[in-house]
Amino acid sequence: MAIMAAKALFVVAMAAAVLGTAMGTTYTVGAPSGSWDLRTNYAQWVSNINFRVGDQIVFKYSPSAHDVVEVSKADYDSCSSSSPVATFNSGDDTIALTAAGTRYFICGFTGHCAGGMKVAVKVDAATSSSPVPSPPMAPRPRTPPAMAPNGAAVPPAAAGGRPAPPSSSASKLTVGLSLGAIAAGLMFFY
Repeated sequence: MAIMAAKALFVVAMAAAVLGTAMGTTYTVGAPSGSWDLRTNYAQWVSNINFRVGDQIVFKYSPSAHDVVEVSKADYDSCSSSSPVATFNSGDDTIALTAAGTRYFICGFTGHCAGGMKVAVKVDAATSSSPVPSPPMAPRPRTPPAMAPNGAAVPPAAAGGRPAPPSSSASKLTVGLSLGAIAAGLMFFY
């Protein structure tokens, strides 16, 4: 009986690993060279990303200067925040992309949307078989890795001092390896 329980636990652990790695990517709006501000070209930023169900977008900004208002397409086109779908004002807002379709976001501060602070995010179904382009990232330096005080290598940082996110191909490899581990576990179970 203990062997059956161990095998079942193994299969559950492998399924959890796949689900954990199959979760979407988090994109910071405007990154790597901009943010939620009046200087970033959001049409150009979204043109480099293929958003999928399960992804998240993060708006980072000063809450005293901006906010994020999710609106309908008509309100997006007219820069009206009078009938919001949702309003965010923390300065660090994470929004889950849970369904396919286009979502519309504007800054509700007077004149900001008209000044360019608006972004339409087209979200594709997670099961689409089309290739996923990687988001643009700053090139990594080709220098030896820095060493932490404990002697461990410190990964190089992307622009802005944050570690560069894994490429979409690395994510697909992880999911593929996890699926292989589950298949092996199931074969072991039977």
